[in-house]
Amino acid sequence: MTTANTAQEQIARPPDLSSKLPPLVSRQRGPQRPQPESAPPPPTPSLPPPPVLANCTYVRPSRRILSPQDHELFLKSPTCTLVTAFIFMLSDSARDRAISSVKEDEIVPIVKEILSILSSAENLLVKCPPEDTGSRFGNSVFKIFVDEVGHALPSWHAELGLTNPSQIDEISVYLHNSFGNRTRIDYGSGHELNFFLWLLCLNRISLLPPSTFPSLVLVILPAYLRLMRKIQAAYYLEPAGSHGVWGLDDYQFLPFLFGASQLLHHKYITPKSIHSSLTLEEFRSEYLYLDQVAFVNSVKNVEGLRWHSPMLDDISASKSWAKIEGGMRKMFVKKILEKLPVMQHFLFGSLIPAEHGMSTEEEWGVGKEDEMEGGDVKVFTDEKGTRHVHASTGWGDCCGIKVPAAVGAEGEMRKGGRGGGLRRVPFD
Repeated sequence: MTTANTAQEQIARPPDLSSKLPPLVSRQRGPQRPQPESAPPPPTPSLPPPPVLANCTYVRPSRRILSPQDHELFLKSPTCTLVTAFIFMLSDSARDRAISSVKEDEIVPIVKEILSILSSAENLLVKCPPEDTGSRFGNSVFKIFVDEVGHALPSWHAELGLTNPSQIDEISVYLHNSFGNRTRIDYGSGHELNFFLWLLCLNRISLLPPSTFPSLVLVILPAYLRLMRKIQAAYYLEPAGSHGVWGLDDYQFLPFLFGASQLLHHKYITPKSIHSSLTLEEFRSEYLYLDQVAFVNSVKNVEGLRWHSPMLDDISASKSWAKIEGGMRKMFVKKILEKLPVMQHFLFGSLIPAEHGMSTEEEWGVGKEDEMEGGDVKVFTDEKGTRHVHASTGWGDCCGIKVPAAVGAEGEMRKGGRGGGLRRVPFD
């Protein structure tokens, strides 16, 4: 009986194996790998002094980056440094400054004359109303508007005090190109850059010294953006080289760079504030970054940055505006200056000179870009050294896929009394 009870107890009580378990020993961790630090943002180079105009032989600007070799020469050239210095100095001049910080009595006459030119361009827009075609693609009346701008350029530059016809002919090309491409009826960051190259030319002839730089960013740029939005809305300009939802914006880039500089040390507007409609509404008139986000929201087909602009949504998670401003500087260098498909449209003259040894359009037997309506340009070579045909229309990789503008879809919906609903825009 005793033996049976003992056996039953052993079955009911399993043996204690705790003494056989190995002791717990903390895991030996290897040396921590240092996290790779991101490259610092490119610094602001020194802006070279204006050239001696007596030594200038003015020429009509033309494309000189016609091969990867030309592009490499440009990236190492003083002109690349000149463009970088000008753009980054403009950004620095707007640091921690709201638009209203530039008072009326601080706006010098030359800046007022530039505002007058932009106002005159808006008057031409009124004179050239778009045709109601019912299409969301570019409106052909835009070509008439661009032609009217071309006729007005000499008188506009005379208002700035320019008298040399050759000088006017060179400088005005950049302003003419800043309104978009007449052939493709599109607009993009390259045309925006042309507007600032026009301002750079005026700086090179000593009309816009560094003391005017804050006004160029905080007074001239907002006026230019307002004008271009009206032009985009009127003629449904297609995005030039659009990356759809994966880009910052279909049309503009520099407002994000300058706008981040404006907000660099703001006390309470953080990068995440772009998700607050109240913040956008209250402060968009003071800060370029917020204004551009608000405009993007107004023309996209769904509500919420995470859906229509995921890159802007991702950037809003940054810890500080300094991180964003540094990223925008890197993007300007990497995505614009160092991108051959973008820079192959860059124009060089005497004030923004090409480097010795760069190709010429004559050597390649190529005419002016805007004269090639409907034609092909058998000239450009990609980064791998493979030559390809750059068509002025169609499905070219170098200028992006031809897509209707979001402003075009929004405009057509508004005409039909269906504004505010979901708009289906292909590839948008």
